Amino acid sequence: MVEFAPQDVFAALERHGVRYVLVGGLAAILHGAPHVTTDADIVPEVGRENLERLSAALEDLNARIRVAGEPAGIPFDHSGESLARVQTWNLVTDRGNLDITFVPSGTRGYDDLARDAQSVVVRGMQVPVASLADVIRSKEAAGREKDRLVLPVLRRILAESDD
Repeated sequence: MVEFAPQDVFAALERHGVRYVLVGGLAAILHGAPHVTTDADIVPEVGRENLERLSAALEDLNARIRVAGEPAGIPFDHSGESLARVQTWNLVTDRGNLDITFVPSGTRGYDDLARDAQSVVVRGMQVPVASLADVIRSKEAAGREKDRLVLPVLRRILAESDD
C-alpha cells in the first residue's frame, strides 16, 4: 500500500504548471471538516496545453489506472489528448490515489469552480481549493451515501464561517 502524500501530488502539479482546483474530501478537510480521505480529487482546466502539463505531472507521479485486484494499477496512455477523452480518471500514483474529473456533479467544471476557489497553503505550496459552498453543491448533486453523511458537518462549518 502506498502512503498517501497529497503534498507530493500538489508539488508535481505545481512543478508542471497545471491549472486545477482541488475538490472532494480533501477540499472539505482543508475547509475544516473532521474527516479522513485517502485520495485527492482534482478538476483540471481543459485546454490542450494544460492537459499536456497534467500528463507530464502524471508521468512524474507514475500514475496508473486504479483497478480492483491490481494494487499497482495498470499503465495507460495519459497524453493530453487521451486524458480529454474520458470524463473521470481514478488513478493510483507513487504518492497515493488521485482522481481526476472534468465536470464534478452539480458543477460546470473548472471555470465554474475556479471562480470562487480559495488558495490554501499546504506545506508551503499554494493549492487552489474549491469553495466550501461548491464542495457542498457537488456532494449534494452526487447523492452518494458517503457524501450524504458528511453534508451536515459541511453545512455547519459553512454557516459558522458566514457568522
